[in-house]
Amino acid sequence: MNAPLKLKNTSLFLLLFLVAVVFFVLDVFVGSLSIPFKQVFSVLLGISDASEEIKTIVLDFRLPKALTAVTAGIALSVSGLQMQTIFRNPLAGPDVLGISAGASLGVAILVLGFSSVLGVDMFSVGGSWALVIMAWLGSGMVMFLILAVSIRIKDILTILILGILFASAASAIVSIMQYFSNESMLKSFIIWTMGSLGSVTHSQLNVLIPSVLVGLVIAFFSAKSLDVMLLGEQYAKSMGLQVKTVRIMVFFSTSILAGSITAFCGPIGFIGIAVPHIARLLFKTASHRVLVPASVLLGAIVMLFSDIVAQMPGFESTLPINSVTALVGIPFVIWIIMKNRKFTSV
Repeated sequence: MNAPLKLKNTSLFLLLFLVAVVFFVLDVFVGSLSIPFKQVFSVLLGISDASEEIKTIVLDFRLPKALTAVTAGIALSVSGLQMQTIFRNPLAGPDVLGISAGASLGVAILVLGFSSVLGVDMFSVGGSWALVIMAWLGSGMVMFLILAVSIRIKDILTILILGILFASAASAIVSIMQYFSNESMLKSFIIWTMGSLGSVTHSQLNVLIPSVLVGLVIAFFSAKSLDVMLLGEQYAKSMGLQVKTVRIMVFFSTSILAGSITAFCGPIGFIGIAVPHIARLLFKTASHRVLVPASVLLGAIVMLFSDIVAQMPGFESTLPINSVTALVGIPFVIWIIMKNRKFTSV
């Protein structure tokens, strides 16, 4: 990378980081109860003499929600980037390929099935781990099916269609489970499917953040291998790359990232598809050593922005986060389809 380009990328990374910080503070500031900005800022710094009520609102509700938004944006964006590279498909993503649907199936089995039988408390640490592990297993199952299919079938469009079919099959099983579940469990699950960043507790964050960090570490270590994978599997093999090992690592990382977010926030669409393309558009590169950190920052920014819009400043009600991310992501998906009329490589 030449010096001017490196300086440009560094400046852009710094700008994105500052935007992310500003949006994070705004996300904590915005809410149904109007709290002066100085008071919010001082509470965050721990130097405020505000009432216990305000401290509780800021530290126990708004701060965890903002942290969840950052974590969700990062995880979904990086998992989408990895999927688009592995399948060399601009529309690949955790929600399109059925990974989020698989995670939803795992959660449904726990919430609609085991929790009523075993009495698992979703808000306990044990319940949080049970929730995220079931989401990992569900997303991992779909990833394994896609991996098995991709070994035998090389056509990218066919793999994409099969991913959609796997998602439909998982959704059908969930619908059957909903039909036979009791009223209280059904209500809890339906609320969960709407997607929410504000329902994640401190104990759940203690599970969510480390889980996402594990997936991110794998993604960062896989960045160089993903650059080689862009040139095709045959070329990657000729360069001595263990293609199967790389695929397994990427699928494991994606299952953890997408599964963890789906477990605690519900299925959130379009972020995983749109953000990697925004990163490519801004940095004008295919290098994953640039795109992975870029997706991290842009994912955090887009999700924080979506959460701010979902708060509907000036109103007491809150929109489902899925509705906002759809409105943000759909224009990019349309643009991607118009730009890539044939599903070739990214």
